[in-house]
Amino acid sequence: MKKLSRRQFLYCSAGLLGTPISAGAFWPFATDSVASGPTDIRGRVFKGDAPKKLWKWSREGFSYKKLNNNKVVCSICPNRCLLTPGDRSVCRSKVNMNGTLYSLAYGNPCSVNVDPIEKKPLFHFKPRSKTFSIATAGCNFRCLNCQNWEISQAKPEEVRNYELFPDDVVEATQQIGAPSIAYTYSEPITFFEYMFETARLANENGIHNLLISNGYINRKPLLELCQFLDAANINIKSLSDTIYRKLNGGRLKPVLDTFQTLHEQGIHFEMTNLVVPGYTDDENMIKEICQWIISNLGPNYPLHFLRFFPKYKLDRLPSTPLSTLIKFRKIAMSEGIRYAYVGNVSYPEGNNTYCHKCKKLLVERTGYFIPTYNMVGNQCKYCQTIIPGQWT
Repeated sequence: MKKLSRRQFLYCSAGLLGTPISAGAFWPFATDSVASGPTDIRGRVFKGDAPKKLWKWSREGFSYKKLNNNKVVCSICPNRCLLTPGDRSVCRSKVNMNGTLYSLAYGNPCSVNVDPIEKKPLFHFKPRSKTFSIATAGCNFRCLNCQNWEISQAKPEEVRNYELFPDDVVEATQQIGAPSIAYTYSEPITFFEYMFETARLANENGIHNLLISNGYINRKPLLELCQFLDAANINIKSLSDTIYRKLNGGRLKPVLDTFQTLHEQGIHFEMTNLVVPGYTDDENMIKEICQWIISNLGPNYPLHFLRFFPKYKLDRLPSTPLSTLIKFRKIAMSEGIRYAYVGNVSYPEGNNTYCHKCKKLLVERTGYFIPTYNMVGNQCKYCQTIIPGQWT
């Protein structure tokens, strides 16, 4: 396990504003194969797979219940893993040690970068700014198409970690000059304790917090996090519970509940749909997704359709055709979504922001660069219509 001291980290990061840190430079991903480990008959937990002892990156779980016989139930996400002593959770980062639930992912990110905020993607929140992005190993889903499976499907002890506790993350963000911290890449719900304490400290220091997530979280911990949350991008994989179970290993309703909770709490969020050929490229389902959004959330939340590339267990599928993404964007807008985008592909009309009233170009995007910007505060420069999001 490689460790970078706070002094070394701040020295290296001071000149990195605007430059993502290469995974092969300071913050490498794990390259070894990931051991699957034994699971119980339902595949819900890793039986007897906890380490023999805790390490310094361990913290007691934020939300769980103690049961008889030293069993515990984790309450962070809808998996609600029931763990006997020595068991490990579905997300691989929680363990039951002698009747106490611990997170093994606290202060030990395996991926750290300085990203353009547009990469998250967040198109309507602090455009042209940088965000300090962190992730630990683990995920509470089992997506067959995972783009970051090397860390999302790994245990914290299987990847190369760096020591950055919450105060270190905040200090590094300040040194770099980024206005926000993004909890991203793998699944931040699985390192909830680390994210929560970092977000609280960041909020106290005037730094924004961004949740980039699958949205598979219970309402109570989400409400706790919303105290410090400024924006989010949540994946909506499908509007079919069957596809969620088959493609992602989760359920649909908790994700829809997350959207409604964020809406109720007034958190700016954007939605992402990865269009996977043969799974989520159905026109009628896209219409249903958009209709649900309009009925339950309104027309103002941006919706991004992302191109799928062959990865992980779906490496034999073709990439999503550009024509499909263009078609879905048009469907979304015809159903009433005011801001629909395409991603992971260059398509200027689908990458730019246009005023939903006067239709004029407001934000031109070329990759992660913004050569044209026609916003005045949060208003259209031409017709003064308020554009949803946080633009200043």
